[in-house]
Amino acid sequence: MGFIKDFKDFATKGSVLDLAVGVIIGGAFGKIVSSLVSDVLMPPIGYLVGGVDFKDLKITLLPSALDPTGALKHAAVTINIGLFIQQLADFTIIAFVIFMVVKFASAINRKEPAPAAPPELPADVKLLTEIRDLLKNK
Repeated sequence: MGFIKDFKDFATKGSVLDLAVGVIIGGAFGKIVSSLVSDVLMPPIGYLVGGVDFKDLKITLLPSALDPTGALKHAAVTINIGLFIQQLADFTIIAFVIFMVVKFASAINRKEPAPAAPPELPADVKLLTEIRDLLKNK
């Protein structure tokens, strides 16, 4: 029974639940950023570099071949550079946004250091201060 109780305590801790929520939100956020890159950013960049659709940008190592009957003998072997560039852009944007979120969170959680207590006065200075205050009150 102790093992099950320990596991329940572990699984219901705040940090584990926060991690689960973070993973779920991160997955959804990744889809949003992927759409931003592939649907919003890459088409204008492709247009600016001469109408290239980055998804179709590839290096063909071996073209596809057909047999004499017209059936596909083997598919083309390609290196999909465009998809790699798109994934690289996705990663860069996600990393930048996560960096900004962490920076913002650390700025919010930063606590101002408590002001340092003034150093304690030496005994002779305390005594002279008391004498001055007594003379001032007479």
